[in-house]
Amino acid sequence: MRKASTFAVIGVINTIVDFGVFMAAYKGFGLPLIPANILSWMVAVSGSYVLNSFITFAAESGRKLTPRAYATFVASGIAGLIANTATLWIAAFFVPVVAAKVIAIGASFVTNFSLSHFVVFRPRTTDDGPQTTEDGRLV
Repeated sequence: MRKASTFAVIGVINTIVDFGVFMAAYKGFGLPLIPANILSWMVAVSGSYVLNSFITFAAESGRKLTPRAYATFVASGIAGLIANTATLWIAAFFVPVVAAKVIAIGASFVTNFSLSHFVVFRPRTTDDGPQTTEDGRLV
């Protein structure tokens, strides 16, 4: 629950970034819907990787930023981007674009957390098996 909670808080921060960049690109610079969404996602996913590496998955990442982990995080986030963009595109037919963006952000949360937890920041292992803390929790 703690990981999901911190992931959610970081998600709120990155949602604000995503939403702000999206609205600036879409309304301010006149980019089409999908390019504006991809641009905002690229900015937000970078911030999300840094914050989650240092906070949510600090034990798993060793609080280190690496090109490989970033690439894996971005790759896993593509599933969230697809869920987000598909939801945005479909919802935009039924509700205003601003509301569609909010719905799309919600739709991608579960995908992003699941892939981050089970793929990107899975517990590090040693030759002796998974690393654990003194109280027996997986690191």
